[in-house]
Amino acid sequence: MTTLALFGAVLAATGAMRVVELAVSLRRVRADPGAAVAEPRLFPAMAVLHLALVSAPFAEVVLLDRPFSWSIGAMAAAILAGATALRIWTLASIGRAWNVRVVRPTVIATSGPYRWIRHPNYLVVILEISAIPMLHGAWCSAIALSGLNALVLWRRIRTEEAALSGVPAWVQAMRSKARFIPGVF
Repeated sequence: MTTLALFGAVLAATGAMRVVELAVSLRRVRADPGAAVAEPRLFPAMAVLHLALVSAPFAEVVLLDRPFSWSIGAMAAAILAGATALRIWTLASIGRAWNVRVVRPTVIATSGPYRWIRHPNYLVVILEISAIPMLHGAWCSAIALSGLNALVLWRRIRTEEAALSGVPAWVQAMRSKARFIPGVF
């Protein structure tokens, strides 16, 4: 298998995972529609961002003839492996409360990575969006998608934390925790 074919397979698997995440979230929101928080322009922006994550890097590599670098690819793969491990840990910790939409939770996760940070799943997405394009040197995509992700997350986190600030248990559990990096930010 060529490096380009392997890169395409990683992008396809990422896209498939995002579709499964959407299906799970839709089912959970339908089960408790009152818990969902309105985010009319924000969620579509996130969907476009994740569609671009699985398409723009491949287009960049093919159209701009980006070469594969073993050293950069290996570093990106290591970051992606760490992000995947953090994703598994996060999902195991939050359980059925996880959703791609902003929802008011019935249970507050305080174990796993939530012991130290408020938004481990957003940290996962930050790492994925920077690492996935770099698996095959799609640095323009990594920069552009990371910039777009920063704008989307800035708005998303403000929306989510505004909704969660009305949940006393969340305020109590998360008041002293950083958003992404313990003791820093």
